[in-house]
Amino acid sequence: MSTDTDHPQRYAVVNELHARPFPALSVPCHAVYVAIKEPKNAQNRDRDRDRAHLVELLDRHGGAHPQPEATHFSGPIGRHELKWESHTEFVTYSAFGEGVSKRPFDPAEAEVFPEDWLARANGKRLCSLLIRVEEMPETEEEILARLTEWFVPDSLTASRVIDGAAIVAADFRIDPAGHMRFAVFVRPGTGKRRVGRIVQRLCEIETYRSMSMLGLMRARALTARLNELDPKLSNLVEALDHTDRSPEAALHDLLEISSELERLAVQFSFRFGATAAYEAIVNNRIQVLRETRINGRQTFAEFMMRRYDPAMRTVKSTESRLKALANRSENAAELLRTRVDVERSAQNQKLLESMDKRADLQLRLQRTVEGLSVVAISYYAVNLGSYLAYPLAESWGMSKGIATAVLTPPVLLGVWLLIRQIRKQMH
Repeated sequence: MSTDTDHPQRYAVVNELHARPFPALSVPCHAVYVAIKEPKNAQNRDRDRDRAHLVELLDRHGGAHPQPEATHFSGPIGRHELKWESHTEFVTYSAFGEGVSKRPFDPAEAEVFPEDWLARANGKRLCSLLIRVEEMPETEEEILARLTEWFVPDSLTASRVIDGAAIVAADFRIDPAGHMRFAVFVRPGTGKRRVGRIVQRLCEIETYRSMSMLGLMRARALTARLNELDPKLSNLVEALDHTDRSPEAALHDLLEISSELERLAVQFSFRFGATAAYEAIVNNRIQVLRETRINGRQTFAEFMMRRYDPAMRTVKSTESRLKALANRSENAAELLRTRVDVERSAQNQKLLESMDKRADLQLRLQRTVEGLSVVAISYYAVNLGSYLAYPLAESWGMSKGIATAVLTPPVLLGVWLLIRQIRKQMH
């Protein structure tokens, strides 16, 4: 088959499906997992610094380097197998090692990621997990005894997963060494890939749970600001029908609130959208575990329903409240603009009436001036005509006064008819 007919990215999009394979883990084993997130502008993270940080860790063990534009990498580092992934807002490091320590969840296992190396990361540590994978004991009583010893009973979560292939447990608390603990008891005969999928799901659940909870922190900060803007907006809306305040001033204040709400919407839209996406991933990862209850203990799904879902509802409620306030301010601004337009229309109507009155007054004044103009023009016309009529008047035996009196009426009539004709042509 010729490759000329293939889309340029045909192979790239197919390879992306296989870019992040699950690890294959033998039992017993342990896993150390770290997620690092840049506190600010995480969506514009410097990926070159992330790769440089990975290369620094690989160089300590003489490992091979990833490709320049790689977003994932797997390779050995000492006695562990490293898995590195670059996501939109964070990077993750997973180290898988064979066997388990005598001391459950020994902090020494996390030394695969040295503290001095973590301190130079492009961001801060958001998640740090220690996962202990053992073969499943013969009795549930022995399992529960170990879990009671390892975890805080009040928040202990345990369930059978993947059709009974394993029992997973955690208390979602950070231990004194700064790590969160997960225990996995695997039924004998379970495949390595299945064990790897279970461990990977646990890492994803905690990572995306932590990422989504960042939305709750932002929602609380936003709620404090919305509590300040809400009464201001309500007072402005209540004062819309009052006439003791200029609508232009009220509109200016309302536009300030609207611009503030729009700024907040832009500022928080990314975090709220990411929170919704992360919540969906958490619920999906828990669902694919196919949990069943073990000895009356709460499952992961029940734990999230009681302690995680309320936080997500708070985020959604805050986002809805922000949108509702923005819509209210927009509607109030529209009403206020309508009021301003109505008042301006009334003012324009009064102005037009005043202009009509002035125009009528000017017309009357003009007519008065026209009357005076007839008299003035006639006066000068009579004087000019009298100079022409005096010689004729003497020959007829008429005095100068009589000649002027005879000449005045026709001149007045002529001037009046002339001005009337000019005005008629103009209008």
